[in-house]
Amino acid sequence: MTDRFRLTLAQSNPTVGDIDGNAALASRVWQQGRDAGADMVALPEMFITGYNAQDLVVKPAFHHAAMAAVTQLAADCADGPALGIGGPWAEDGKLYNAYFILRGGEITSRVLKNHLPNETVFDEVRIFDAGPLGGPYSVGDTRIGSPICEDAWYEDVSETLSETGAEFLLIPNGSPYDREKLSVRQNIMVARVIETGLPLIYLNMVGGQDDQVFDGGSFVLNPGGALAVQLPLFEDTVAHIDLLRGPEGWRAEDGPKARIPDMLEQDYHAMVLGVRDYLRKSGFAKVLLGLSGGIDSAIVATIAADAIGAENVRCVMLPSDYTSESSLQDAKAVAENLGCAYDFVPITEGQAAITGTLAPLFVGTQPDLTEENIQSRLRGLLLMALSNKFGEMLLTTGNKSEVAVGYATIYGDMAGGYNPIKDLYKTRVFEICRWRNNQHRGWMMAPAGAVIPERVISKPPSAELRPDQKDSDSLPDYPVLDGILEMLVDKDASVAECVAAGFAEAEVKQVQHLLYISEYKRFQSAPGTRLSKKAFWLDRRYPIVNRWRDRG
Repeated sequence: MTDRFRLTLAQSNPTVGDIDGNAALASRVWQQGRDAGADMVALPEMFITGYNAQDLVVKPAFHHAAMAAVTQLAADCADGPALGIGGPWAEDGKLYNAYFILRGGEITSRVLKNHLPNETVFDEVRIFDAGPLGGPYSVGDTRIGSPICEDAWYEDVSETLSETGAEFLLIPNGSPYDREKLSVRQNIMVARVIETGLPLIYLNMVGGQDDQVFDGGSFVLNPGGALAVQLPLFEDTVAHIDLLRGPEGWRAEDGPKARIPDMLEQDYHAMVLGVRDYLRKSGFAKVLLGLSGGIDSAIVATIAADAIGAENVRCVMLPSDYTSESSLQDAKAVAENLGCAYDFVPITEGQAAITGTLAPLFVGTQPDLTEENIQSRLRGLLLMALSNKFGEMLLTTGNKSEVAVGYATIYGDMAGGYNPIKDLYKTRVFEICRWRNNQHRGWMMAPAGAVIPERVISKPPSAELRPDQKDSDSLPDYPVLDGILEMLVDKDASVAECVAAGFAEAEVKQVQHLLYISEYKRFQSAPGTRLSKKAFWLDRRYPIVNRWRDRG
């Protein structure tokens, strides 16, 4: 009986819909495992299609193409280690989330997901059918149990596998990032280890897909819950894991234990990877953005430069009569510090032409928000023209606080293809900027150091659409606003609960009102990196028209 089992883990980055490309990636990883003498190579959940494919996977032509690709992959990887790969399986009018074991040119085993997630970004209940509880599969004379992602969050699947002879658990996942997610995963997996007494290998996907970022962070636990291996967060990694059989069963040899960064670094890395993969997977190599001299556009420019290199980032200053000299200086300083291209495109003439065109219709009215929004929409028009002309994706720069209360102009500064900071409250933007000025990592492509001048971080935020404008003229100060929003959005708190927490009732009701009436803007907004379990889009689905208000 074999006393050593080598498992090659591929914490890899598939692309949704690129079935041929994902199969080629799987084949390359399998060859690495074969060269390393692996008994089995394992890839994450739904790897052949990419994840989260949503309703695309329901399309018969698509899931049949994926199934055919798995069959062909089995033939291509016949001479060497077994290959585990996730994908869809259709049978008898039902569609399953499956994990295939390929060996000797055939699909030798098929695991079907039993527990289908139906919360946050997942609605697998409406996409897949639940598979039956099953037993382990064999690779040589070793019996392995593979609960698929959500199945490992429930004790029944792992216990059934243990009771039917599994010698260790290999868990393929497509688990997206949110703060504290890694510790939650590890705590639940430790429980599975304690319950079954088996070693456990948690294999997660990595990479960005629309708003979601899969953070990797795969790990191996030994009986008792001791950590044997920790793979890095947010990095495409192939690792070879050795399990040894002793008198008390299987144990994994100690291997690499990657550093787990703090929450600010995790958020920042998620945003960088989210931008990089959104561009790569949608076919863009360059970006542009409006650089106002404020903190939000400064951090977006920095994220973009870290993601794809400063040489691929165009920063555009579009000043009006209300743009301060300090904003002009600060915007140029950010672009120069990063090494990005910097264009100066005043909007004064265009603004005069538009207001002149509208003047006969506006006779007898006073300037108001309309004229302010014309400036923002003119900037959006010019930026989109540059995007069209040069094939550069326009990044938007609204933080979660602004997105929440609609402090942004639809078809103006909301125009664009992707928003890295959409799930980052304003107070956290300040923290992230200071963190980035003091930290640099190998995965960052922009220069190290204080790339965002202190004055950009410390000056009072302003949209500069009228004389002496400050954000605080229209909104509570950001620490107060963000505190209220964290309760209303992230915790689904009532007005009364917000007031009990110390917030003024009038401000809570103002913020609640702005939150609800801005739903139509968010519905039309660009996708952005998901960092929390209450990001705007799939995590929080509210009606666009909504007359209900919590009266407290």
